[in-house]
This record gives sequence, C-alpha cells and structure tokens, in this order.
Amino acid sequence: MGLRINDIVPNFTAETDHGTITFHDWIGDSWAILFSHPKDFTPVCTTEFGAVAQLADEWAKRGTKVIGLSVDGVAEHHEWKADIEKFSGAKAGFPIIADQDLAVSKAFDMLPAEAYLPDGRTAADSASVRSVFIISPDKKVQLIMTYPMSVGRNLPRCCARLTLSKHPLAFR
Repeated sequence: MGLRINDIVPNFTAETDHGTITFHDWIGDSWAILFSHPKDFTPVCTTEFGAVAQLADEWAKRGTKVIGLSVDGVAEHHEWKADIEKFSGAKAGFPIIADQDLAVSKAFDMLPAEAYLPDGRTAADSASVRSVFIISPDKKVQLIMTYPMSVGRNLPRCCARLTLSKHPLAFR
C-alpha cells in the first residue's frame, strides 16, 4: 500500500549537503516540505529549487523546514547549489538529500520497488521522482503532489490553495 494522506511519513537516515540527517529528528516540531527532482543541473530542477530558495522568508514565517531530494550525490549537490544561487539570486539554505540508491524515493512511493539507476542515466530514468510532500509536526502527510516531467511546479500557488482551510502553510 502506498503512502497516503494522514500516514506517518517514513523515517530514514540520509546524507545531505548539510551532513547526515535522520528525517523525523530533522523535522522536529516544525512543518516540513520534502520536494524532489530526478537529476541535478537540469533546467527545470534548477528553476524550481531556485524558486524554493527565493521563498526562504515565507517558510521561516510559517515555521516550515524545506528539504530537497535528488538522486545525485552530495558532491554534485554542492556544485549544483552554486548554480541554483546564481540563477535565482537567493541563497539555497535548505539541505538536499543524496538519494543515489533510491531508498528515500522508494520509501515515499515515488518510484516502483524494482526501479534502478543505470550508468549514464538521465533525468528520464528517474522521472517519477518529481513530488512534493507537506508534512505536519506530528510527522503525518498533509499533501502529496506527483507530476510528470512535462509539468512544472508552483509552490506558492500550491500553498495558496490551502488558504481555503486556513491552513498554517497557506500563502495569503
């Protein structure tokens, strides 16, 4: 059975460009947004990670932590962050999970259990790793959004839709 609304998110330990984290400990008592992409340095991924960086003040106002995920390694994430910051004009202060073995992607049902990454892979090899999870302080999923490579993501608009329910993450 896949991950559903109000399920407690999987806890995991992973390497990030900020060091090793244990997910539930990293969330603490905050709201959290886990957003993922299939590959570092692709134009859409860079644009969307830059947009998240530009929203740092909005996340802070809402007591929300953001964490990215990509299937590349920590060294690539460090290089990519310089690219993200140059493009967006904002510091990308959030960690990015290095999910090279796809363990986190599979735990969050972003990929089939039998998925693997071939040598010389492209973003198309892990295309379904394009998801957003909004997680409440009790570690429960409040929103899941997964979409194809042909569709971009607009996090402010996504969070604005939560306004109808007076949700604490709603952008007003």
